[in-house]
Amino acid sequence: MLVANNWKEYEIIDASLGEKLERWGDIYLLRPDPQIVWNNGNLLEKYKDKIDAIYYRSNKGGGHWENLKNIPTSWKIHYKNLTFNIKQMGFKHTGLFPEQAINWDFMIEKIKNSGRSIKVLNLFAYTGGATVACLSAGAHVTHVDSSRGMVDWCKENVKDSGHEGEMIRYIVDDVLKFVQREIRRGNKYDAIIMDPPSYGRGANGEVWDIEKNLNYLVEQCSQILSDKPLFFLINSYTTGLSSYVLENILKLNLKKYAGKISCGEVGLPIRENQLILPCGIYGRWESNE
Repeated sequence: MLVANNWKEYEIIDASLGEKLERWGDIYLLRPDPQIVWNNGNLLEKYKDKIDAIYYRSNKGGGHWENLKNIPTSWKIHYKNLTFNIKQMGFKHTGLFPEQAINWDFMIEKIKNSGRSIKVLNLFAYTGGATVACLSAGAHVTHVDSSRGMVDWCKENVKDSGHEGEMIRYIVDDVLKFVQREIRRGNKYDAIIMDPPSYGRGANGEVWDIEKNLNYLVEQCSQILSDKPLFFLINSYTTGLSSYVLENILKLNLKKYAGKISCGEVGLPIRENQLILPCGIYGRWESNE
């Protein structure tokens, strides 16, 4: 388990009965989480004076926010020298997955220690947590997502982190189609990051199914790796998918490169009782440099 325990402006305060109380800067949110099956008391009763907003899941799918206090439509939190804009979204999200900080630290260290110019491709790149991290380490980043709204959000994070300029390229497109065009163009990347959803649709209605499409996408990505790749990272939040599946895919598709492969879970500490909340899985290939 890789645990993101270096946050100052984010923390899980407590977790119980399918809910977690989180502090996002000065804002306290109560959100559902299916991994929390233990009983540590009723969080709404325990922290009723502290909670700013609650996300209620609907039995019919989706859900809604109830703001108990006056909350800004957007606010900022920081991780080291990175800045992120937080917003209340549908389906309980806030635009950031704090557990990924452990992977940001890995990327930053690898890029800085490489001693060379690094080109990074970030696929299914969302609001750009990994993009901002790689930019901060001095890499050139191509940020690809099929949602223009998410790409625009990434632009906010990049600007507020002080990394606007020629080091970043934004692409609104279907990930697989973009990779195949890069193959034809002969473009190469030293590092590839992807956070594929379980299911999704591309910019023009292309259907994505992680079980059917992930291995093929990684195989296509292997064709745009440089002669000296630095790392290849796959994150997943797909229920039931083992991290060893990601490891196996990397072993099969990156076998010509010398390096090491690891896999496992990422998680966050819970302040109240020192438990660790599992938040997703990763598979990682990295060079020996």
